[in-house]
Amino acid sequence: MSAAERRARLALTALLAVYGAFLILNPGHYGWLDSLDLAIHEFGHPLFGIFGEFVGFLGGTLMQLLMPAIFVAYFWRRGDRHAAMVALWWVAQNLWNVAVYVRDARAQELPLVGGGEHDWNYLLGRLGLLQQDRVIGGGVRLVGILMYTWSCLMGWTYASGSGEPS
Repeated sequence: MSAAERRARLALTALLAVYGAFLILNPGHYGWLDSLDLAIHEFGHPLFGIFGEFVGFLGGTLMQLLMPAIFVAYFWRRGDRHAAMVALWWVAQNLWNVAVYVRDARAQELPLVGGGEHDWNYLLGRLGLLQQDRVIGGGVRLVGILMYTWSCLMGWTYASGSGEPS
C-alpha cells in the first residue's frame, strides 16, 4: 500500500469515527446514508415476503443489514481488511437506525414510507415482546455501538498497515 493510499484510508477511518460518534449522540438524525438504507430496507419487504407475512415484515431489516454485510464478506475474502471494516461501519450505522425503529414499536411516532403497518410493532407483537421494545431497541443500539467501535479500531489498524495480509 502506498503512503498516499495509507493516508487516505486513515483519513476515511477518522471521518467515519467522527461521523459515527455524531450519529450515536443524535439517534434520530437523518443522515447522508439513510436514503440509500431506506431504499434497501423497502426492497427487502417484497424480496423476503415470498417466505410469508412475518418474514416479509422482517425482510426490510434483514435486507438493510444483509446488504452491507455482503460487502464486509466480499472485501474480507479479497484480503482488503480495511475496506471490510468500512463496510462493517455501515452495518453498525444500520443497526442504529434499526434500533430507533424497534424502540418506536409501541409509540409508532416515526413516519412510515407509504403508510402501512409498523414493522417492529407487528414483529414484536407477534412474538409477544411489544412491551420490551425499548429494551430490545437499546440492545440493538448497543450491538451497533460495539460494532462501530470495533470497525473504527480495526479499520485504523488495517489502514496503518498493521494486520493486512500480504
